[in-house]
Amino acid sequence: MSFFVIKINKLNKYKMTDNIKKKKVELSPNARLIVEKRYLRKDENEKVIEEPVDMFRRVAKNIASADEKYGASTEELKKTEDEFFEIMSNLEFLSGMALRNAGRAMQQLSACYVLPLEDSMESIFTTLKNAAFLHKTGAGVGYNFSKLRQKGGVINTTGGRSSGPISFMKLYNYSTETVVNNATFRRGGNMGILRVDHPDILEFITVKSKEKELNNFNISVSITDEFMKAVKEGTDYAVVNPKTQEEVRRLDAREVFDLIVKTSWQSAEPGLLFIDRVNEFNTVLKVGEIEATNLCGEQPLLPYEACNLGSIVLSKMLKNCEGDKMEIDYDKIKATIKLAVHFLDNSVDINAYPLPEIEEINLANRKIGLGIMGFASMLYYLGIPYNSEEAVSLSKKLMEFIQKSAREASSDIAKKRGNFPNYERSTFPEMGYTHMRNATVTTIAPNGATSIIADTSSGVEPVFALVYTRKDIQGIENNTLFEGNPVFEEIAKDNWFYSQELMEKISKGGSVQGVDEVPEKYKKIFVTSHDVSPEWHVKIQAAFQKYTDNAVSKTVNMSHDATEEDVRKVFMMAFESGCKGVTVYRDRCRDKQVLNINS
Repeated sequence: MSFFVIKINKLNKYKMTDNIKKKKVELSPNARLIVEKRYLRKDENEKVIEEPVDMFRRVAKNIASADEKYGASTEELKKTEDEFFEIMSNLEFLSGMALRNAGRAMQQLSACYVLPLEDSMESIFTTLKNAAFLHKTGAGVGYNFSKLRQKGGVINTTGGRSSGPISFMKLYNYSTETVVNNATFRRGGNMGILRVDHPDILEFITVKSKEKELNNFNISVSITDEFMKAVKEGTDYAVVNPKTQEEVRRLDAREVFDLIVKTSWQSAEPGLLFIDRVNEFNTVLKVGEIEATNLCGEQPLLPYEACNLGSIVLSKMLKNCEGDKMEIDYDKIKATIKLAVHFLDNSVDINAYPLPEIEEINLANRKIGLGIMGFASMLYYLGIPYNSEEAVSLSKKLMEFIQKSAREASSDIAKKRGNFPNYERSTFPEMGYTHMRNATVTTIAPNGATSIIADTSSGVEPVFALVYTRKDIQGIENNTLFEGNPVFEEIAKDNWFYSQELMEKISKGGSVQGVDEVPEKYKKIFVTSHDVSPEWHVKIQAAFQKYTDNAVSKTVNMSHDATEEDVRKVFMMAFESGCKGVTVYRDRCRDKQVLNINS
């Protein structure tokens, strides 16, 4: 189905043009601000000394250089560099950490890490030190605090009592705030996880009910299948001593679940991590169980693992078909995936690993995370409502194609360079793959800054609003960016209902629903986040998760008047439909939020 007649050159709004000596990359004003603040090189006086085109060339050259290790000739290196340059400068594929660090002194290309935590002061403070180093590079760090003994637990060596995991989370939070955030281009962040059967689970669930508590942490409860069964059956379950695994007491599962629902409704946290499902699809389970994820939840990782992420811009993967209508260009997607997997696999080789433990596990598993952004923008061009079975069906078809193509690309590289070292301990032999370069290939990240650079919608989220303000973006504090959706503006102009007065009117609520100047057929297509009921958010997330190796970063946005029962339904639906985790955000449930409608 396609409603709109558009010339394909409209999609290439920022296509490179010849500029005598070098190509020029045109960026939107907001994209330019992001790039200058966070990605372009600066001199000692903080003066920008690099243009966007130079940035893309720097990254392309650096990432292509990894081919030297595998015997590439000078001509082959240049060809690969040019191919990487094209997909980035055309805004068809972007990797945020690479844009920042590739070819520079830091050379840290991983956006996310998980660090281990054992129940000892040595482990706790070693991990704190390591986290500070990682935060300084702009990376987010995840931890599972479940092995730490409960508050009041006896410390045998001293005869004292443990202060419990929450106290150490506060220590980590303080470190992030005071030591790291003044020394990095990108605000350091943490993901804190605690198992639902830990004795301190009730304190953990409610710890972020106060606005300023643990403000450098996202938190998620690690939920087991056993717990969810108890919730459904209305029974109790055991909480256990993390040191001895002996039962401490029993809690009513529904009461605990209701408390999670209540606090998530109040403050958007905690989220849920369905840990048994995560490990059900752990391709290297024989190497170790996954206990934690990165900051935004899309990357379940083993201790010391990292992942190099990058995303294809779907709104650039369209072509004209009969009658100048739009359709997905699967050939272009496949060609872009081949280059993107090559790019990300190379980044594993030339990444600067800050710890030997990190280098060892990452070279052994070689995990990469190829994702997408611009899904909602693509739907606008295709004339498909986000909240429709057609969109759900397309999500499955599209992500199945992406996963299959990414695995084929990884397999092709493995035939030339070898399988990842832990291949024999993975599930790929039993899946029928004789060659595989990377233990995982697909991830769907939120793409906050990179989606602004590409001037498209983030991840697989619906468009938040057709006109909105974006405040205090990471690394650009005290800035407010006014954004109008470029696809809506384009379609409105092409179909003769655009006006500045219309955009100002839409800005009052962010949506075209109830706006008389917008024809009905366009109202059905140009739905925004709050026009989409919670169940459609979950359906889309589950559809993408079905064909994603790692996980899907997705927030179920809810209107301010959503109820606790609405949150409960979302949580249950996410579990039943195969999601690996779920997070809700009720509009204005916090004093400060990044995306704001101008009402």
